[in-house]
Formats: sequence, C-alpha cells, structure tokens
Amino acid sequence: MTPTQPAATPQQAADPAAQGVSTVHPGVHELFALLAYGEVAAFYRLTDEARMAPNLAGRINMASMAAAEMNHYDVLREALERRGVDVVRAMSRYAPALENYHRLTTPSTWLEALVKTYIGDALAADFYLEIAGALPADAADVVRAVLSETGHSQFVVAEVKAAVTASDKQRHRLALWSRRLLGEAITQAQFVLADHDELVDLVMSSGEGIGQLTEFFDRLQRTHARRVAELGLG
Repeated sequence: MTPTQPAATPQQAADPAAQGVSTVHPGVHELFALLAYGEVAAFYRLTDEARMAPNLAGRINMASMAAAEMNHYDVLREALERRGVDVVRAMSRYAPALENYHRLTTPSTWLEALVKTYIGDALAADFYLEIAGALPADAADVVRAVLSETGHSQFVVAEVKAAVTASDKQRHRLALWSRRLLGEAITQAQFVLADHDELVDLVMSSGEGIGQLTEFFDRLQRTHARRVAELGLG
C-alpha cells in the first residue's frame, strides 16, 4: 500500500489483546488475503501508470512504489503460509471488489494517477488499519508493517501542488476526481464487508459494533478532506 498511511487513531492504537480476538480467528487470515490481493493489484496498477509519467523521474518513482508493494505482498504471503492458508485461493475471493474499484477509478492523466496514488491508497489503508485495531498484537504488527510509509509521498504532493497552483482548471478537475475516489472507496469497502462476515466480526469484536463502523466512515471522510488540502485541492 502506498504512500501516505495516516498515524494510528486512538481506536487503532488500543491494545488488541484486550479486545479478545483470537490469533486463529478466521477473519485474521481473511484480512491478510484481502491485503495481499490489494498489494498485487497495486503493483500492476503502478507499473501501468508509470507509462503515463512525463519524465524518467516520474517513472522511477512509480516503479519504486510498485517494488514496495511486492515486498509487502511477500510479508503477507509468508504470514498466510504460516497459517496453512492457500494464498492464491484465499486472495481470489477479493478480486471482484478490488478490480471493480480500480476499473471505476482508472486515471486518464498522469495527475489523476498521482492523486489516486496519494488519496485512494490512503483511503484503503484507513479501512485496513481500522480493522487492525481489533487484532491480536502479532497479526496487527503484520498489517501495520505492510501499510508502512514508503517514502514517496512528497514526490506526489510536490508535483500535484505545482500543477494546481499553475491552473485553476486542473485544481477543479482534480478536486472532482478526489471526491470520486472517496465515493468509490467507501462503496467497495461496504461491498467487501457485506460479502465477508469474518471481517465484519473483526470490526464488531471491539465491542462498539455498528456504531464504530458508522463512525469509521465518518472518519474516512474527515481524513480525506485533510489529504485533499495537502494536495492543494481544497
């Protein structure tokens, strides 16, 4: 996952052990499988979008981010194999939702690709980190490791800010694009939860249930607004 993962919220930082989720809870390996497919899909997306870069520096930055995705996939693959899970089979369950998200948010320009990299992936990370707050410590460590900062966010921010500062038309167009990314991210997150009871059970395990889930989607929109401002799109 790239490249701007937010700091853990107080809810995410809570002691997972205190929340009573077992290390063998079926939702744990389902979350790992969801993340693993996300990393593979992101790798191919970034390598494809690197071709849109106007210069070599942009292509190199995208390629570096793609390489980080596969490193993260390896962490998840090893975690799943330790649990005796058929990695490819487990991942395949999540292909429809994630591929649909990428299909509906295919960028048409280099700047759209950068905004998706900065905002879209961070929205997905928010979703995963929310669930990680209910995990036992060892499983939570795996999730946070693969959602770690990859160090390329300033490249994205600098390039998008320069473009929108120079053109109000670009700023308005990319602001609309960012709202589309938010809407599709929320929709696909809801589809994933609706189709996978094990993940819902992880969220409910914190003891706050549906109220927590509702608050999460509210937080998603608030953090989205902050990221939009960071890109100069507010």
